[in-house]
Amino acid sequence: MSKVFAVIGSGYGDEGKGLMTDYYSALYDDAIGIRSNGGEQDGHTVTTPDGNRHVFSHFGSGSLNGTPTFLSEHFVCNPMLFFKEHKLFSLKYGTKPKIYVDGECLVTTPFDMLLNQKHETMRGKDVHGSCGVGFGETFERALLHDSLFMVDIDYYLNEGYSDGNILRDILRKIRDEYVPKRVDLSKVSKEFLEVLNSDKLIEDFIFACEFMLKHVEFKRLDTFEDNTLIFEGAQGLLLDMDYGYFPHVTRSNCGMRNIRNLLDTMLPTHEHDITVNYVTRAYTTRHGAGPLDNEDPLIFERHNIVDNTNITNDWQGSLRAAPLNLDLFNSVTDKDFLNHAPRSAKKVTTVTCLDQLEGESTWYAKGVKRHMSADTVRSRAGEIFTYGSYGPTRQTIEKFD
Repeated sequence: MSKVFAVIGSGYGDEGKGLMTDYYSALYDDAIGIRSNGGEQDGHTVTTPDGNRHVFSHFGSGSLNGTPTFLSEHFVCNPMLFFKEHKLFSLKYGTKPKIYVDGECLVTTPFDMLLNQKHETMRGKDVHGSCGVGFGETFERALLHDSLFMVDIDYYLNEGYSDGNILRDILRKIRDEYVPKRVDLSKVSKEFLEVLNSDKLIEDFIFACEFMLKHVEFKRLDTFEDNTLIFEGAQGLLLDMDYGYFPHVTRSNCGMRNIRNLLDTMLPTHEHDITVNYVTRAYTTRHGAGPLDNEDPLIFERHNIVDNTNITNDWQGSLRAAPLNLDLFNSVTDKDFLNHAPRSAKKVTTVTCLDQLEGESTWYAKGVKRHMSADTVRSRAGEIFTYGSYGPTRQTIEKFD
């Protein structure tokens, strides 16, 4: 019976999924990290006990422990941004992460990124909330025009047409036929058109694809049936396209649905010891547009909180905050667990960033706004959660009795 861990965000992302994935991966030498949704827009921060810090996107958050990553069919690859992350990781740590990829992963092109950014800009005050890296537009193109999968990239550049001209033709077709259907080019800036029509954009993409193919290995999930499997979810349940507040959602299932699908289809005859860990901060955050109940812009100031990962950017704006709503946490995690987890699975919960609470803190529980001192919140966390963290590294994680 193999061990399976699922690390799932309960909110709008940024809950501490990277921290808990790093924690589990350090416990098992045979672990493999599996990205069960999301793509380059993910930003999972890991700080190791010796001070190394990385924000992971394509690579699993166990990479600093040497844990290999498997990009499942539910993950969206962005070769241009994979190239940037790989170069940065290699330069910082002098090592190359081991990455396996399912050939059925969708691929984001630079035209998806341009469309994503242009559409978000054109929405004005009605923005949906986006990272601007083309994740949603990749799915849109797959529905309206044509799909590009990692296996296609491999075929056009390695197996069938190594000169890349067929891939160039496909990209030009996306640019010349599909893009004008998605945006009125008579209403865009001269600068946008110059970038759009630059052949360099296509050549940069092909270069990045060739680089990525050299640094990944194609596998199927069932290759790792005897390993400890750590599924690393992206975003959070309140951004799930089935649970979240449309249109302020991601084009993805962020909970157990994809993980259950992978286990049932790729490892149907294998027995699993499954632990599902739902993670939240000790307060709620949201990076991007959309509803945030009981929003309190002064939480960061009141508790002297500095978030070095979620910096203000053009597409998401500034990180927003609200008190933790335990009723919502319990509701959404129970719904996901009961609907999609196998009956034999065990549910556990984690609250991170307990060390960041200073002075009086506010939680919502049983419909009541509760004011508690930071010490009281920390001391009572074990009544609600299985794990708690008191810092950015796995050494600060405590398992409550």
